Amino acid sequence: MMLEIISLTKKFGGLTALDNVTFSVKEGEILGLIGPNGAGKTTLFNCISGILRPNSGIIRFLGENIVGMKPSQICKKGISRTFQLTRPLFNLTVLQNVLVGKIFGRSKEIPAKSAEDILDFVGLLEKANLYASQLTLVERKKLEIARALSTNPLLLLLDEPAAGLNPTETFELASLVKQIREMGITIVVIEHVMRFIMGIADRIIVLNEGRKIAEGKPQEIAKDENVVKVYLGEKFSM
Repeated sequence: MMLEIISLTKKFGGLTALDNVTFSVKEGEILGLIGPNGAGKTTLFNCISGILRPNSGIIRFLGENIVGMKPSQICKKGISRTFQLTRPLFNLTVLQNVLVGKIFGRSKEIPAKSAEDILDFVGLLEKANLYASQLTLVERKKLEIARALSTNPLLLLLDEPAAGLNPTETFELASLVKQIREMGITIVVIEHVMRFIMGIADRIIVLNEGRKIAEGKPQEIAKDENVVKVYLGEKFSM
């Protein structure tokens, strides 16, 4: 397994954001992570990426427990992420944003795509010399992904990449995510846009109130009575 989450618990005072969560991520798959607001999804990403330290449990990446490591150390191990609210360096150009990401990535001895190649891949090469502040929402989303890719990751964590996008932009982003997987990068995606996540995920895990309540293939999750009750509201038509 590329990533193993074992009995992970994170508390904020009297609030339990993650409650004994256990699952694994296989190399080469796209794993979807869904659930209501406040279910613990972003907290889970923050624990995996080292922003937060769990109260208990194990996060094993390629066989090594990474709990307690700094975000920069975890990034160099091969885990990169995006944020729900895009966080570009607005006073730098698009190209400079990607170059900054390369500084914090995996060993320079490991072959990596150039910043220009990454921008071309996500469709932003023509915007390379614009300031990040000049980009549209969908372009900022692509820049967020480009910066994450610039670290040369093995595992990419995407936090609501389709939020705020129109149907055409969502379809294009889904295609991009699939292409990233074809590059040999394993992906975990948090998303509320069901048409997006159901169309790209090999497997989906559902969190509710910090607990894992379901796990399975998209078609199984779409019909799960408990998931429908606490999150979907109605059975999702695949």
